[in-house]
Amino acid sequence: MTYVSAVAYLYRLQKHGIKLGLETMTALMGRLGMPQARYRTLHIAGTNGKGSTAAMAASVLQSAGYRVGLYTSPHLVEFRERIRVNGEMITESQVAQLTEQLQAFCLPDLSPTFFEYTTAMAFQHFAEARVDVAVLEVGLGGRFDATNVVTPMACAVTTIALDHQDHLGTTLSSIAFEKAGIIKQGVPVVLGRLDEEARRTIEQVALERQAPVSRLDEDFHIEGESPAHFSYHGLGLQYDGLTCALEGRHQLDNAACALALLEAAAPQGITVTAESVREGLRAVNWAGRLEIVDHHPTILVDGAHNPAAARVLADYLTDSLRSHPSRRVVLVLGMMRDKDHRGFVEPLRGLVDEVVLTQADLPRSATAQELRAALVDLFPSLHVAPSLSEAMTLAKQLAGSEDLVCVTGSLMLVGECQAWLRGCGLSSLRG
Repeated sequence: MTYVSAVAYLYRLQKHGIKLGLETMTALMGRLGMPQARYRTLHIAGTNGKGSTAAMAASVLQSAGYRVGLYTSPHLVEFRERIRVNGEMITESQVAQLTEQLQAFCLPDLSPTFFEYTTAMAFQHFAEARVDVAVLEVGLGGRFDATNVVTPMACAVTTIALDHQDHLGTTLSSIAFEKAGIIKQGVPVVLGRLDEEARRTIEQVALERQAPVSRLDEDFHIEGESPAHFSYHGLGLQYDGLTCALEGRHQLDNAACALALLEAAAPQGITVTAESVREGLRAVNWAGRLEIVDHHPTILVDGAHNPAAARVLADYLTDSLRSHPSRRVVLVLGMMRDKDHRGFVEPLRGLVDEVVLTQADLPRSATAQELRAALVDLFPSLHVAPSLSEAMTLAKQLAGSEDLVCVTGSLMLVGECQAWLRGCGLSSLRG
């Protein structure tokens, strides 16, 4: 099996859709010899912020000298982005080899989904790479997510907002309950900035499982207004003079959660120094989130796809416009059909001068015309471009050299934009 045929096989598993439940993963892990039990883990859930938090925790651990696995989803351009060891993506030959290996272990009765297969591949790869610790981002929810076959040193829930209601429920409490499913008996849990309703739900689950809880702004907090310079005051540690490479004030909350998570894991022997904290945050990379990818005009890509994430993007744009008052903003927007289109654009309405509607090259994307029908009364004028390449060409025509083009609404669209800027092909089915 080649890498190309392996990835094609994995993408065909999309026909199984999303299948929440742990039966298949539990059986497959047993057949593989429980690879996820051969190293220690940190487990991170949340509506927004979980990927950034995972990337920060992994970067600090790597700076501290540990061999670190990082599992995240979705990928932006290349499938291999999902599975990394010390920042290096899994190789093409390893993907092909593991795909064949897992095929054999699934026969004759297991039919994993794309995400289950990919998660099993990550767990096996980390075992073969002899990582010291793996940092795992939950894919969807938590309780029945494929990653939830681990017993971590500590876990975190970063934020709770309305998203994926068709799978997780229609209230903050129901979504919080699903995400609280990663909490294990006696395992410390770190809570980020949560609505009171969501926090009560998670704390009740933690109480039932005798899991110690650490809360942002109560048990640990950040002092500072920007990732450029801040201090962390934790459960027992304090770090001053910190700088985080990721943009946006919201990354202060994510940095706090990452450091609190590492503090919670320290009693199990995974410890970091102040210097490794500083170096890890300074070096962290997390593509596609408030990332400037080109200049003249400035092109900003952000994978925000729900109203809570749009508010974070709006805060960033507000700060940017305060620094560049004459700058115009051209919004390139593409979203999945099942997202809250009007709720997403509401925080952005007063900040953008032009809107170009487009769509990612995926069947579940809303078409540009569908977005126009949903948003036509919210903006004085809307431009429609059926493809991302057409949208970017138009946006660059609308923007002056000192203006800002913001591509957002979907991580899938952001991935296409990055591939377009690189002039390369796109591994287009994201899972």
